Amino acid sequence: MLPAAFERRIRDLLREEADGLLASYSEPKAQGLRANPLKISSELLLRTVPFRLEPVPWCGTGFYYGGGGDAPGKHPYHAAGLYYIQEPSAMYAGEALEAQPGERVLDLCAAPGGKTTHIGGAMGGRGLLVANELESKRAKALSENVERLGVTNAVVLNETPERLAAFFPGFFDRVLVDAPCSGEGMFRKDAEAASHWSEAHVAACARLQAGILDAAYTMLREGGILVYSTCTFSPEENERTIDAFHDRHPDMSVLPLPHEHGVSGGVPEWAASPGGRRASELAATARLWPHRLRGEGHYVAKLRKAGSETPAWRGRAASSNAGRQPLSLYREFEKKTLAVSLDGGAFSLHGSQLFLLPDGAPDLSGLRVVRAGLHLGQVKKGRFEPNHALALALPAESFAHRIETDPANAHAYLRGETFPGGGDRGWLAVTYGGFPLGWGKESKGTVKNFYPKGLRWVGL
Repeated sequence: MLPAAFERRIRDLLREEADGLLASYSEPKAQGLRANPLKISSELLLRTVPFRLEPVPWCGTGFYYGGGGDAPGKHPYHAAGLYYIQEPSAMYAGEALEAQPGERVLDLCAAPGGKTTHIGGAMGGRGLLVANELESKRAKALSENVERLGVTNAVVLNETPERLAAFFPGFFDRVLVDAPCSGEGMFRKDAEAASHWSEAHVAACARLQAGILDAAYTMLREGGILVYSTCTFSPEENERTIDAFHDRHPDMSVLPLPHEHGVSGGVPEWAASPGGRRASELAATARLWPHRLRGEGHYVAKLRKAGSETPAWRGRAASSNAGRQPLSLYREFEKKTLAVSLDGGAFSLHGSQLFLLPDGAPDLSGLRVVRAGLHLGQVKKGRFEPNHALALALPAESFAHRIETDPANAHAYLRGETFPGGGDRGWLAVTYGGFPLGWGKESKGTVKNFYPKGLRWVGL
């Protein structure tokens, strides 16, 4: 049941199109997934998965799925990180950012990780990706998705935008603000979101978004790119937010976004100051309406910062704090277990946990760090034990030993069970379809299970 005040608002805004939009809430939700280019190409994914997929036209790695009982979230390929299940219209913002390998990129409101992993795939493991989430529980879910998709150049933080702005002035080449919003575009997907809607909530979200955008502006370098997105239809949170942001920061210019495949432009008449040059800029933003395309609804704006007065970042680069013994134990493990040697960034030891920071990562002292790059494993007395993240970060050929599973053994492994091996090879990658699922340890013909307890498939 949609709130009556929301229906009235939509009829005032859309007039003759209102019936179409309101009727769309009774239709089945759009379901989609994105191929993870860190592990598989879109073309190979189509030939590999047993689901019926159709391309999402505004995202080169995106696909619709649905029908026939398809459940991609319950398939071993999901556990292997071959794809991320994501609402199709939400893919537009990640594409609009156009992150490049080697850049410094910030996803400021990142959980649960759909857009972060989209950006990570585009960066190809090169450069620095900072993914931040204010809520600690959601930051943990974000970190788990970064791990599952094998994004090795990401640092996950649990901070306020204001603290990050003080820490990273002028630091990033690109910033994505997928802002907390009133969620009007998600009512079909999440009925509970509709029960929380009110005009007061819309106004509160707009105030919150303004502060987040100002923090993002501070962290963007001269010439840097900012992408702002919401999953709401509210003009207060979209055109008016961008209009007001431009008033506060006139060196930001709106860049045009593609309006095709049912994507339409922003509506300047809904802004506080709809006339003049600003009108063409607001019309260049993008609206994804669920009655015009297969998606739940999104708004996206892309801006560039001129900002000749933006100061250069003056922080310190991270340096390795791992002593000789922890690194020696890791290298000994690496020599026996992997067919590759990992380098590139600083080795960071947090207690007994060893991480490999992305190349060029800053010193993060004083910030709440959830994941500091690639989690290699734990240094224990006289030995090194690998972390699940390391297994998911590498292709199968990077392991000295691996064991391929059939569907029955793959499901047994994902439930946390042991299963038969073929020897006494020690640490090895457990794979399905040639893609690593995690670690096992083979001893006397049995593979001991090291799939993390918190991820195990209970009841499947």
